Amino acid sequence: MSGTARRVPDFDTSTANIARMSDYLLGGKDNFAADREFAERLLRIAPEVKGMAVDTRDFVERVVRFIAGQGVTQFVTVSSGLPTQRNVHEVAQELVPGARVVYVDDDPVVLTHARAILARSEGTGVVKGSLLRPAEMVADPEMLRLIDFTRPVGLLIPARLQYLPDVDEPYKCVAYLRDNVARGSYLAIGHAVFDTRPELAAPMVELFRQIVHRSDDIPRTIDKVLRFFEGTELVDPGLVYIRRWRPDNPLSASRAERAWIVGGVAVIG
Repeated sequence: MSGTARRVPDFDTSTANIARMSDYLLGGKDNFAADREFAERLLRIAPEVKGMAVDTRDFVERVVRFIAGQGVTQFVTVSSGLPTQRNVHEVAQELVPGARVVYVDDDPVVLTHARAILARSEGTGVVKGSLLRPAEMVADPEMLRLIDFTRPVGLLIPARLQYLPDVDEPYKCVAYLRDNVARGSYLAIGHAVFDTRPELAAPMVELFRQIVHRSDDIPRTIDKVLRFFEGTELVDPGLVYIRRWRPDNPLSASRAERAWIVGGVAVIG
């Protein structure tokens, strides 16, 4: 897609887009000049961001393996982003062949690609929806075709909340999802923080203000991210830098704070 744009409703290639920027950082081709330019500006501020994109993808895979290991057979990924390697349905269905997975996003490019690629898999669906409209999300016919909310669900929000300011009431939206899934469900969240890199907060806010409106109350600290887990019980090791969350290789957890994204998984009781 790096050459010409497909015809997608409400699609603007002249403005940088978070999903396409992430695709670029992961080495994908579904991005445009504006996305690449924005990503390069981001890398000039914090070169480690490119590796953090990979860290996030690896964190999601470990989370899915853990949740599937608890007997959960259905997953909802909110603001899933563009398809990459080792997508949620691939990981889940390797472990549980009958696992059902729904990807939720409101970006037209993500939806187009997801429906073309991800929805080919039986038991996998794509829903146009937003974390900021949780009631619509859980009531979507495609969601209800695949997900039974009377049974435990793995609810994943790996890389979206960090872009949503408090004025949009993201805590309330996460709480709505928490209250509308079955007991024994799991909530997994990843979120960038600047506790160890406070000097990056101001330039990051200034940069992302160009594509994320009302960003003055972002970024959040670890304590503020912890609030998203209210009403749940975090599993070990709690809310930690994602390299430290049940790493496959303990050596990969060294200097974990350099990947300044925290993540956690909680059971909903």
